This record gives sequence, structure tokens and C-alpha cells, in this order.
Amino acid sequence: MTTATAPKKLYLFRLSTTAIPLPGGQTLEMSSGCYLVEAANHKHILIDSGMAPDAPPSPAPRSNEKNVLEHLADLNLRPRDIDILVCTHFDVDHAGYHDAFTNAEFIVQREHYALARNGHPRFAAARPHWDHTALHYRLVDGDTELLPGITLLETSGHAPGHQSVLVRLPHAGPVLLAIDAAVLQRTFTIDRQAWPTDDNEQQLRASTKKLLDLVERERIKLIVFGHDGHQWKSLKKSPEYYD
Repeated sequence: MTTATAPKKLYLFRLSTTAIPLPGGQTLEMSSGCYLVEAANHKHILIDSGMAPDAPPSPAPRSNEKNVLEHLADLNLRPRDIDILVCTHFDVDHAGYHDAFTNAEFIVQREHYALARNGHPRFAAARPHWDHTALHYRLVDGDTELLPGITLLETSGHAPGHQSVLVRLPHAGPVLLAIDAAVLQRTFTIDRQAWPTDDNEQQLRASTKKLLDLVERERIKLIVFGHDGHQWKSLKKSPEYYD
């Protein structure tokens, strides 16, 4: 790994928590987040940007609300300090602040970008933010080494061309950001069933197996699941970081 560009720190930005009522009086705690990698050369790679500020209000109340710009400001960073923005997918809770980062290079799977640009209704809510004329995209196909120590993993199923991210840190080792390929820890199983928000169950299971195999092969100890509110309680949250 090239020392100058290797990941140095990984920050987890918790953006909000929502308690969803379940039958029997139980609740499912869902958290939303995005992620910041600081490289040894002080380059900054943001992974997703969170819920759009103009998104319709959630029927369930949110707590711990703090947007990506506020998290960055806490680290004395501004939008212009972001060099690369990895777009895992264009759902409204992942692409809502993309238009704030006009200096960044945006990285997205070609299949996903084409589907969204062709007018798929699923991605319309955040389109003013991810399809802003000032944004500059680089399209990738399949698994891609973005930088030494950061690998993009094509994990379709939740959405076509969805991507997860593997970050190799000097002390913590490899960290898998599953994003919405595995929303909750309990869904990270080969025989999982698709949720209504998922696009293709067969692809979802194939992507799950791909990630499970990667975890075993690389001996990955930390997997961050996309919206697992219970797991978020045990994670280091910005301004703390993994290194």
C-alpha cells in the first residue's frame, strides 16, 4: 500500500436515529449515517452525504439529528475540503447533500448512474442534489480499487449498481462499510429475504454471499451495517475515529 495515500482515519457520522414501531409494542431502532476517510496525505474521501434537507418528513420522529455539513464543521472541515465523494447509491437518505460538494470528484457505478439519469422514479426525490450541473462524476464498473487501501465493492440487490466500501486502516485493519447491502446485522445471512425497499432478492443474496466470503477471507473484524441503530450504540462516532 502506498503510504502517502493510505487511509489514516475513518470517521462515522451518525446523522439521525428513528424508532420504528413494530407489532407487539416493540420498536426497531434505525440509524442513518455517512462516513469520512482521511488519507495520510490529508486527502478527504466522503462516502455518501445523508438525507436531503428537502425530503418529506419521516412519519416516525427522528433524534440525534445532525447533517453532514455540521459533522464536517466539528472537524474544522468545509465542503471544499472533500476531494472525493463515493456515491453508494442515489436514495434520498444517501445523496441528499451531494450538491454541497462541488469541488469533489464523484464516484458511482456506471449501471447505477445510467439507471438514475434515465429517470428511474426511485431516485427522483434526491435528483436536484445528485444531478446538479456543477458536479463531476467518474463512472466505475464493478469492484474497483479507488485508492490504495480503499476498495469499492459492487453489491447490487438493494439497488442496481449499489456499492459497499472496504477501508484498510493501519491499526484497526480492514473495515467493511456494508451500506444498504446489509442494513441490519441480523440480515447479514445467506438466506435473507428482500425488504420492500430492495430491488432484487436474488442479487441481494448474491451480494450478501460475496461480502460474507470477503469477511472470512480477509478476517474482517468490523462490519458497519447500513442502518443498524443497535450497532451504532457500540461504534465510535465522530469526532472519535478508527485508525
